[in-house]
Amino acid sequence: MEQTSTSSFLWRRLPLLLWNSFTIAIIFSLAETYQWVAMPPVVAAVLRWIFLGFVCLWAYRRGSLTTWILVSMLIGAEVGHDFPEFAQYLKIVSKIFLKLIKTIVAPLLFGTLVVGIAGHADLKQVGRMGWKSLLYFEVVTTIALFIGLIAINVSKAGVGINLPPAAEEEQVTVTKQSWEDIILHIFPENIAKSIFEGQILQIVVFSVLFGIGLAMLKGEPRKNMLNFAEGLSEVMFKFTAIVMYFAPFAVGAAIAYTVGHMGLGILVNLFKLLATLYVALLAFMLLVLLPIALFIKLPIKKFLQAIAEPVSIAFATTSSEAALPKALQSMEEFGVPRKIAAFVLPTGYSFNLDGTTLYLSLATIFVAQASGIHLSWGEQLLIVFTLMLTSKGVAGVPRASLVILMGTAVSFGLPVEPIFIILGIDELMDMARTATNVIGNCLATTVVSRWEGEGDF
Repeated sequence: MEQTSTSSFLWRRLPLLLWNSFTIAIIFSLAETYQWVAMPPVVAAVLRWIFLGFVCLWAYRRGSLTTWILVSMLIGAEVGHDFPEFAQYLKIVSKIFLKLIKTIVAPLLFGTLVVGIAGHADLKQVGRMGWKSLLYFEVVTTIALFIGLIAINVSKAGVGINLPPAAEEEQVTVTKQSWEDIILHIFPENIAKSIFEGQILQIVVFSVLFGIGLAMLKGEPRKNMLNFAEGLSEVMFKFTAIVMYFAPFAVGAAIAYTVGHMGLGILVNLFKLLATLYVALLAFMLLVLLPIALFIKLPIKKFLQAIAEPVSIAFATTSSEAALPKALQSMEEFGVPRKIAAFVLPTGYSFNLDGTTLYLSLATIFVAQASGIHLSWGEQLLIVFTLMLTSKGVAGVPRASLVILMGTAVSFGLPVEPIFIILGIDELMDMARTATNVIGNCLATTVVSRWEGEGDF
């Protein structure tokens, strides 16, 4: 009983211990850096490690993978700062994680795209509602991609990062191609070869054509293959979840390796990237979603009240799927007919990922900037075109966009090391982009409802 009481007392005092240890560690670190007082460097280092010990206790108490990823970033930065030579050997840990992520790309894309096309977008069944939804989705997500592209070109959050020498040796420069080469490169000649070489656009084209062919089938063959694609998608989502348990080790190792080479200044670029994303998402909502809502004469206040709960769920869980049941209920209560909400929302989860698409275009150019690779506007537009296809179908799983980002980087010959830098703050970015996905899809149900001349709102 006494041990339980002591443990409870410790957990209650943990926030205070965290704050005190952080304050003391910062004061002594600043005193060491600016030589306010003479002291051995080991004193400040020990105090920082004591603070990290309390942070680990806090992470253990939270029991959240997200928390451990953020904590591992702090630990990795400290390891890279205090033991730069040891940090050189940690790169293999992040490489293991990268290999596991690469195995997910092809089957995840195939499964989600086939289900998205053959399972939802059967235009013969849904008629006008189908093509109207798909047209709206493509227009809005394309605008989101360009806003992300413009934002990162303005902020240049990745400029000034000097990758470690080993990373520079591994990177592949973007080669110049004629327009004929670019067009031919889109289409696969052998799907196994495309998967082996990581040609993500070719995999997408194959999956889209396969999904259209499957949608044209009837009866048992269609049902069996659709069940297979759905099962494959679910398995790969679980696979992603399993691999993400290794993420804290990979993030910590990658940050340690990076800081060991480049110093703590790299963290400035991370916060600049985070600010760029939030500003871009805010601009998207104010410049795109708000005018759409005003154009269809949507009661803004009532709409915001209706979507508050599903958006909060999406923000907290970083999963659009977690908010889907409540979003369906809320939209129906708001006045959208059930037949429209039940079609548009699930379809939007495959084709209308506003926040995710904006993030992907922004993050891909950040990777190029961090790698010192200059991409012409034509090359950036090709990347946007690729992301228009590859970003479909992955909104339901936290950090699944990481898979698409890595696949896109490899496909365009960009190094993947900067992606590990991004992963340290990916959870903070995932919250905002997932909430934006849900807002965009809820708005889409009202747009299609108005377009169809239905709805009481």
